Amino acid sequence: MNSEKPIFLVEDNPVDIDLTLRAFKKNNLTNNIEIARDGEEAMNWIKKWDEGAAVPIVILLDLNLPRYSGLEVLKEIKSHPEYKTIPVIILTTSDESSDIRTAYELGANSYIVKPVELDKFIEVAAQIELYWRIYNKTEL
Repeated sequence: MNSEKPIFLVEDNPVDIDLTLRAFKKNNLTNNIEIARDGEEAMNWIKKWDEGAAVPIVILLDLNLPRYSGLEVLKEIKSHPEYKTIPVIILTTSDESSDIRTAYELGANSYIVKPVELDKFIEVAAQIELYWRIYNKTEL
């Protein structure tokens, strides 16, 4: 993963934020983590990117957010000409087939249901990091 580009985490649950940060730290992830704690804050980051803030290499997006839903945030990002190619991983507790279908229809690159146990969560974070750092190519 390009360590100069941040990972953008959109999550309202403080426990899940802490678990995510701990999981990435345990896996020695070197990227900065930018956090939006609700849908409105996530939407405001789009303006920050337009104004020159570092554009993330990947977005981890919860669906169940206050103010704007994760699906609304996803739709906004994927309809933006500059940011639509940023990989978006839905990382949520919802395993509803309608959420999964809608997320992919709106352009999600992956849909992961959050595991409850810390060890499983760390394993998921390691797999996300491994895929986006080692296997996925974002530049030629």
